[in-house]
Amino acid sequence: MNLKKLSTLAMLIMFVLGAAFAQSNISVNYLGNNNTMVKFKANQKYLLMPIEESAPEAQISVLINGEIMQQMNVRLAQGKKDYLVPLDLKAWQGKDIVLNIRTANDRSNVRDSRADVCWKQMELSNTFDAKNVEKFRPAYHHTPLYGWMNDPNGMFYKDGVWHLYYQFNPYASVWGNMTWGHSSSTDLIHWKAEAPAIYGDGLGTIFSGSSVVDKDNTSGFGSGAIVAIYTSAGMTQQQSMAYSTDNGLTFTKYSGNPIIMSDQECRDDKVIWNEQTNKWNLVMVAALEHQVLFYSSDDLKHWTKEGAFGHGYGAQDGVWECPDLMQLPVRGTGEKKWVLIVNINPGGPNGGSATQYFVGDFDGKQFVCDSKPECTKWMDYGKDHYAAVSWSNSPNGRHTVMAWMSNWQYANAVPTKQFRSANSLPRDIELFKNVDGEYYISTTPSPELVALRGKEVKYGQFSVHKKIISKKLPLNADGLYEILADINNSNITNVMLSNADGDRVLMTYNSAKHTFGMDRRRSGLVDFSSDFPSATVAPTSASKHQTLRMFIDRSSIEIFDGDGRFVMTNLVFPRSPFTTISFQSNGRSKINNLKVWNIKY
Repeated sequence: MNLKKLSTLAMLIMFVLGAAFAQSNISVNYLGNNNTMVKFKANQKYLLMPIEESAPEAQISVLINGEIMQQMNVRLAQGKKDYLVPLDLKAWQGKDIVLNIRTANDRSNVRDSRADVCWKQMELSNTFDAKNVEKFRPAYHHTPLYGWMNDPNGMFYKDGVWHLYYQFNPYASVWGNMTWGHSSSTDLIHWKAEAPAIYGDGLGTIFSGSSVVDKDNTSGFGSGAIVAIYTSAGMTQQQSMAYSTDNGLTFTKYSGNPIIMSDQECRDDKVIWNEQTNKWNLVMVAALEHQVLFYSSDDLKHWTKEGAFGHGYGAQDGVWECPDLMQLPVRGTGEKKWVLIVNINPGGPNGGSATQYFVGDFDGKQFVCDSKPECTKWMDYGKDHYAAVSWSNSPNGRHTVMAWMSNWQYANAVPTKQFRSANSLPRDIELFKNVDGEYYISTTPSPELVALRGKEVKYGQFSVHKKIISKKLPLNADGLYEILADINNSNITNVMLSNADGDRVLMTYNSAKHTFGMDRRRSGLVDFSSDFPSATVAPTSASKHQTLRMFIDRSSIEIFDGDGRFVMTNLVFPRSPFTTISFQSNGRSKINNLKVWNIKY
């Protein structure tokens, strides 16, 4: 047999073997070491793709009649399947689909590429099982149904519904393929997973941004249209627009995109209506320059650059991201001040990601900070509070915010796989004036959270000395609690959450140093990152009286000062739920009141 016949026979064998690896209705064809073509008819709702998180990303182009309909990077499983993710086929029903896949591996021949388990385990299906299989998935914090989530985006309230968009990877539980995921809620507690709202295009993937309700039809898209402005992240970062006429369920991209172009790395638009100037204002960050840029517009389409703020102010490490701008009331007065929120990574007070803010005056063009440049104010003193932004059009003049509850130091490595990341609980903010003459943000849990309270257990009043006093938490609560502790402290009081496995979180209130700390170094699983085992510290008031309000979920602890003067958010991954709360003091302290509610959800 001559060489030409041998070559033809080998190619035929490869094609037959390749097709045999897949379902009979999915054809897999190996075109080279790093190129595979998958063909099928979209006669079911999903193509389920097997993922291995340690695998290199494959570049997938979805083709219909040779036209690229969608592109994404997917970690297709090579040695083992970690989980499945769906490619949504509903828009292409009945069409012949071709996936042109370029794998990023070092395979030297087609035989090795053909052995990847992904080709055997791809399947067409009318269902995708998103039932929770994760021990650490929060019970009452928002999480994506599956996949990766980071920054909250585009949040708005309309017609009784809170809409939350977020940076979403539909094709893995690690960062990539940035899309706007979407969830909605009528009570800020229970969240309904909606279809992803905005996918990437020729200008790039969809980075962070904001949405507004255009009540007066300034944009021409219709009265009450939802207008989203976001960063298109391709080879450069430019700002684009999309609009929705069905209350944010679907969006149409503006034909004039991009609407703002820059020669800098600028991103994360936040748009507000400025009642003082009767114009729209947009703020975004020049991320590497540590500057916030201000724009104005009459129609949301055409923007004029007005000013900038940031050089030399606050924390200057890492990059600046996800700004927000709002006018907040000062508690107990008729005064209002402008607040500029700027998230930073790295450079937080306890390492990695964090949220800083500035208080001052804004005339629609320039922001003037009240504090000295070296003054840095933090919105949350935990390690797991980032990309905090507010809902637009909130009812009753409220300023309600939510953050990404993680840290870029270890976000891709936390011990979950079906999903990664949760949001903080929703919080309402205002300002208070401190004894030092400075204005600070007051952060309190949103009032809707009271509805989470189930059965109340009262532990009464008791004194605390050097001997540890322990109280059993309700056993039927599955580790889900709200705890209210009212403490009169002579110097140092320790509060500890623990379980039978020896996991513990130690919290220390020091009235002499005016600090509150949380130590999670022995909180359970901590070895997935060297940056995770840590202790965080927040300043408190000079008072010897402290009220702490704690929310404990399966993988997080959020602690609020009773007056909202500080908040601390930290992830924890205990091997079993916390079942005991303990108190100890180096002097004489008194627990005036201790209440625990199990969470009903």
